[in-house]
Amino acid sequence: MAEWVLEALKEAGLPAIYVGENPGLSPPPRLTLPDRGSLLANLEAALAQVEGKVLVATADIPHLRAEAVRFVLENAPEAALVYPIVPKEQVEARFPGNRRTYARLREGTFTGGNLLLLDKALFFQALPLAKEVVALRKRPLALARRIGWDILLKLLLGRLSLGDLEARARRLLGVEARAFPPPTPRWGWTWTGRRTW
Repeated sequence: MAEWVLEALKEAGLPAIYVGENPGLSPPPRLTLPDRGSLLANLEAALAQVEGKVLVATADIPHLRAEAVRFVLENAPEAALVYPIVPKEQVEARFPGNRRTYARLREGTFTGGNLLLLDKALFFQALPLAKEVVALRKRPLALARRIGWDILLKLLLGRLSLGDLEARARRLLGVEARAFPPPTPRWGWTWTGRRTW
């Protein structure tokens, strides 16, 4: 799967920093760093090697294509953090029977695109909050209290909007954060396995 992602990034013209075991990946990443044991530690190590805005991709997106990468880079809104999301109907039309985690919002039902366009400075600014959220991920009540009961209630009632989420992220992070729903399924970057985030 990692080689598929590396190929898509290479075809999109992006040099890749790969964090993890490299048994001779092809195409080879520009740089390989050892696994630090957690998503945040790995991201922190990789970001120490770059400047400015970066595209973060998990290594478990076997259907990622260069067109999707280019589409995100060329069309994403201006923000310190941009997270592509994919409508459920697009995922299920392309990959029937897949297992994904979805969120039902006012605008529709979405899953994450496993890509993240990130300003490096934001990551280090948000790192304490990110560590707290990761630590609370198995404690839903504590996580809801940290993010906000109003957000959880709206989610449960089906009244939560993308705007609500972006506003809460902006309040928590102190910078502009945007979800980015692509307008068409043809860029297809979803995968068919279980989420590992």
